[in-house]
Amino acid sequence: MTKAILAALILAALYYLFLKPRPKKPRAPKMPQDEARAILGVGADADEEAIRSAHRRLVSAVHPDKGGSEELTRRINAARDTLLRRNA
Repeated sequence: MTKAILAALILAALYYLFLKPRPKKPRAPKMPQDEARAILGVGADADEEAIRSAHRRLVSAVHPDKGGSEELTRRINAARDTLLRRNA
């Protein structure tokens, strides 16, 4: 009887560790490249360094830790990711 209980506990632990469905992280919304460039204020020919520089400048101004908005920070990050994905 104890072997059956031990086996059931082991199976439950294995299920919990490896098979239990995990909540999915929310995906960033898709953003058109034109909108992303407008948010960051960069041109169509901006390289990776210009995109990162514009991102740092904007995020430092609107970051929630400095009294800014989480939504604005999220949109600026999405714009950076959209443009860097294009350049990759």
